[in-house]
Amino acid sequence: MTSRQKFDLTTEWVGITHTEITGGQETYGYVEPNRIALEGVRFLPKDRPSKTLIMYMHPTATISRLPVPRAMAEAGMHVLCAESRYTRNDTALIMEKVLLDYGAFVRHAKEVWGYEKVVLVGWSGGGALTSYYQSQAEHPTVSETPAGDPITLERLIGGDALVFHAAHLSRAEMLADFIDPSVLDEANPDIRNPELDLYDPRNPNQPPYSAEYLQYFRSEQRARIRRRTAYVKELLDQLRLHGGAETERVILTHRTMADPRCLDPSIDPNDRKPGTSLMGDPEAANVNPAGIARYSTLRSWLSQWSPDDSRAQAAVAAANITIPVLVIENSADHVVPQPHSQRFFAACASTDKTFYLAEGADHYYRDDSGTLDSVVDETLKWMTSRNLLIG
Repeated sequence: MTSRQKFDLTTEWVGITHTEITGGQETYGYVEPNRIALEGVRFLPKDRPSKTLIMYMHPTATISRLPVPRAMAEAGMHVLCAESRYTRNDTALIMEKVLLDYGAFVRHAKEVWGYEKVVLVGWSGGGALTSYYQSQAEHPTVSETPAGDPITLERLIGGDALVFHAAHLSRAEMLADFIDPSVLDEANPDIRNPELDLYDPRNPNQPPYSAEYLQYFRSEQRARIRRRTAYVKELLDQLRLHGGAETERVILTHRTMADPRCLDPSIDPNDRKPGTSLMGDPEAANVNPAGIARYSTLRSWLSQWSPDDSRAQAAVAAANITIPVLVIENSADHVVPQPHSQRFFAACASTDKTFYLAEGADHYYRDDSGTLDSVVDETLKWMTSRNLLIG
């Protein structure tokens, strides 16, 4: 058990805006014309001034209720949990626009709050986002979204260090591993191929799955993704050809939680408990109305869900990241596939990179028995050794 001091916290609501000229409103609710309103939470340890900020951001999740940011703040760190414009609704999410939201918070931290060091932390889906952000801050190459809409990313301010924590490589790659390839008719999910339905007792292939079946299953998953992508691009072309006010549509994609790893712990083995998924019971999550990628605009599909089109790919972005990097893999992670942390670490161009395995930690540190304290201690030690902590 750690012996470090535990600080009381002040919780501060953060609200900022930034300017963006846009052709249409993507999110429902109050917005000013051409102004993007963003929110977040800053945790400040009492009587602990600092010129270093740790910043967490996820494309769509609310990070402030998770245990890790609060634990870092209780250890004496100033912590910002930033939210994108798409928080809790990724239907229209454009990863490139989330980079602009990310950049607005980093700029605010440095220019308004006066932090000298900002450490960017990508947890879970925030890993690919944070990697994409830092890559474009260091080496801007993107001038349009995957749908061809112009975007300006040249003014992004990079972080001073990056932590890739229990993070996967991309939302697109995760969907490619999750999507149910048994669906034969996108308009009627009851029409399925039993041999590809993991939850159909008629399927002769049962855990542990053979290598041949896994290869076939994965190829059919990719095939379904590519059929959806072709459909998306065809619809976009039709809308552009027709002209007029309608420039976007929403598609519904049924059955998107059929990862064999959920049922077979011998696939990419770690310390996870079999029979669960990102959203609980995998069979129920497969058909849940709130399922992964269930509702998506055409542009959002290309930006975040299509493996062949999305640029928010951590293993690709890693090649442009040169700041110090800490990669933390949770050994009992039931959400992030075991190889993802190692693949990011191997691809990272930084000459200062560290890998840490959090033994026994699951994705959310539930039923924690000291692993969270160990992760906090390791992170603080890593930051201290690189002169990232400025009082």
